[in-house]
Amino acid sequence: MDNIVPVVMAGGSGTRLWPLSRKSYPKQFLKLHGDKTMLQETIERLNGLQTLPSVIIANEGHRFLAAEQLLAEGFHHSGIILEPMGKNTAPAVALAAFHILKCHGDQLMLVLAADHLIEDRDAFTKSVNSAVEYAKQGSLVTFGIVPNQPETGYGYIKRGKACENAYEIDEFVEKPYLSLAEQYLESGEYYWNSGMFMFKASKFLEELKVYQPEIYETCKKAYENSEQDLDFIRISDSDFAPCPEDSIDYAVMENTSDGKVVPMDAGWNDIGAWSSLWEVAEKCENGNHIKGDVISHNTKDSLLHSSSRLIATVGVKDLVVIESSDAVLIADKSEVQNVKAIVDQLKKEKRSEFNFHRHVYRPWGIYDSIGNGHRYQVKSITVKPGAKLSVQMHHHRAEHWIVVKGTAKVTVNNETFLVSENESTYIPIGAVHALENPGKVPLELIEVQSGAYLGEDDIVRFEDRYGRVPA
Repeated sequence: MDNIVPVVMAGGSGTRLWPLSRKSYPKQFLKLHGDKTMLQETIERLNGLQTLPSVIIANEGHRFLAAEQLLAEGFHHSGIILEPMGKNTAPAVALAAFHILKCHGDQLMLVLAADHLIEDRDAFTKSVNSAVEYAKQGSLVTFGIVPNQPETGYGYIKRGKACENAYEIDEFVEKPYLSLAEQYLESGEYYWNSGMFMFKASKFLEELKVYQPEIYETCKKAYENSEQDLDFIRISDSDFAPCPEDSIDYAVMENTSDGKVVPMDAGWNDIGAWSSLWEVAEKCENGNHIKGDVISHNTKDSLLHSSSRLIATVGVKDLVVIESSDAVLIADKSEVQNVKAIVDQLKKEKRSEFNFHRHVYRPWGIYDSIGNGHRYQVKSITVKPGAKLSVQMHHHRAEHWIVVKGTAKVTVNNETFLVSENESTYIPIGAVHALENPGKVPLELIEVQSGAYLGEDDIVRFEDRYGRVPA
C-alpha cells in the first residue's frame, strides 16, 4: 500500500457566497481565486503527492458540472459517486471507502473538501506526507490548521501527547466565543479543525461500524446496490434515504482512541464568506479587491466584483459589492456571515435566484434567459459540438428557433431536417422534438417560447443521452 486515493467532497452549497454561488452552481465550481475553479484547484494541488486517481463525491444535480470540470483540465478519476441526498460527511466518506476497497484494495484515503483554498502547496504536501506513516499504522489522522488569529467561526482541536510530526488528539471543541478563542491562540495547543483526514479505507469502516453501525450498514447496502452510469456511481436512493446524518468528527473522530492530528500551516482558508475571499485576494493600494468592470473613487478596503455590468463606488469603505446578471449584493464586510439570511428568504419565497443563475448550465451546453413577458420568454441557447438535447415535448408552449451560428439538426415528430444560419423553424405545442449540433463549432440560436405556461417543468422527456429520463 504505497498510494493515496484522494476523496474530494464536492457537494457543498456555499450559501454565504450568494449571488455567485447558487444551489445549482455552488462555490466549488466557481473561479473565485485564480483562473481555475475551486474543484480544479483541489485536484491540481495533489500533484506533489503519490496518488491514484481521485474519487469525487457530488450531488446528483451537479454531476455534469463535476465531470466537465475534471475533463477540461485532463484530470483522471476513479469514479464520481452521486449522493441522492446530502447526509453529511460520515456517510459520504463511507461510500467512498467501500468504492476504494472494491476498485483499489485497502489504500489510504485522503479526504478533502472541494471548496477550500490552500496557498502554500509545498506546506500542504509536507503535512500530508507526514500523516502517511501514522495512517498506514492504523491511525485516523486529521489535519489541524495552525491558527493566526482568534477565529470564532471554526471548531478547534486540542493537541495531546507529542509524536514525531504529529500529536495525539486531546479533544475536539466547538466554535468558541472571542475571549476563549484568544486563550486558544495564546496557548499554542489548539488548531483549527480543517475537515481534512487521512486513514486506511478499512480502518475508517471498522471504526464507523463500532461507533455508528447504522451508518455503516446503510451505506454498505446502498453502495452494493449502486449502478454504474458512464463516469458516475449512482447510489441507491431507497437504500441511502434512511441513513442517519452525521459528520466524520461526531461519528468517528471524537470516539476513536486511534486519532492523531498533524499540524498544517499552509495558508488554508475555507472561503466561508465574502470577507474570507477579501482577506486572501490581491488588493490595490487602497485595500480593494476589484474584479470585472469597476470604477471606484475614494473607496477603501472593499470587495468589488462585477460579472456583467459596471459597478461604480464613491466614498465608501469596508463594503462587499457583488454583481451578477440577475442580482446585486451590497453588504458591510463585517456582516457577510448573514448573507445566508437572504438566501433563506429567497428559498422561502421560491425565487429562481435561490437556485439558478440567469445563465443555466446543462450537459449539452448553456442557455441565458434574455427577456420575458406575459405569455412569452426569449432565450439565447448554445449547444456544444456533437451534443443533443433530449427528445421531448411541451404541453403548454410552442417554440420558435432562429439559428445565428452553426447548423442545427432538428427533429419534429417524424421529420428530421437541418436549419442553417439566418434560418428558423417552429415547434408546435405537443410536438415531439429534438435539437442536435452535428457540427464542429458551437451552435447558437435564439429561442422564443410562447404559451400559457413557460416553466422548466413543462418538459416530457422520451429519450436522453445524459440519463435524465426516469427508468
